[in-house]
Amino acid sequence: MDDVIEQAVLRVIDSMHENFGEQITIDDMARTAMFSKFHFSRVFQRVTGLSPGRFLSAVRLREAKRLLASTSMNITNISHQVGYSSVGTFSSRFTYSVGLPPSKYRRHMGITTQALAAGRERPPGTATAVMHGEIVSPLADEPVFAGLFPDRILEGRPVSYTLLDRPGSYVLEDVPEGRWHLIAQSVVRGRESAINYPPGDDQALCIARHGPITVVAGDGPRRADIRLEPMRPLDPPVLLALRDLLSAGAGETTR
Repeated sequence: MDDVIEQAVLRVIDSMHENFGEQITIDDMARTAMFSKFHFSRVFQRVTGLSPGRFLSAVRLREAKRLLASTSMNITNISHQVGYSSVGTFSSRFTYSVGLPPSKYRRHMGITTQALAAGRERPPGTATAVMHGEIVSPLADEPVFAGLFPDRILEGRPVSYTLLDRPGSYVLEDVPEGRWHLIAQSVVRGRESAINYPPGDDQALCIARHGPITVVAGDGPRRADIRLEPMRPLDPPVLLALRDLLSAGAGETTR
């Protein structure tokens, strides 16, 4: 039965990739999956970790990243092509998810860890904790980014993160109390464009997700080990554009 459900969800995700510029409704997705609307929303969330609408939004923004990087289309046309009727809504969602506005993404192709850390100072007296563990990856010699996010998607600013020059031990410091998802990502040098396309049959882009993890200050360090695997079509798209991860010879950085 799980295989039947996964195949139904995959049909919907394929339809999202093919029709991201159209106004796709939950009713349309449920018909594609051949489930009732209520049942479809529940199983889609269970399989992917996101609601159908949130997943579709991520597919649209990933396509916008690709168009900004590979074409000279203006931002207004790109926003309309990926399904947004309002350029303002598109720009604000893109900025939140990717880490910088569309025009700056086109110029710089990503955000640096220094810029990512800006504005993340904790108020005095904020209770924090430490998380640590081991990261294993089939991309043994490639840099790895790992961070804590509110949801099961790599978008927006992490509450804490580390950038390693290769898989191994990691430490996340100043982790605030809350429920977080640990997400790690690695990409083969020279295959950076894999981030902006649906997952294929190669192993250029690997990812791991673990959580939610409840962090309570004063409980001592939390350990979480993760293993990266090649990204699958069922995985939510990668939206945060971290330029340092794609730079050869990146050194270890922690925030």
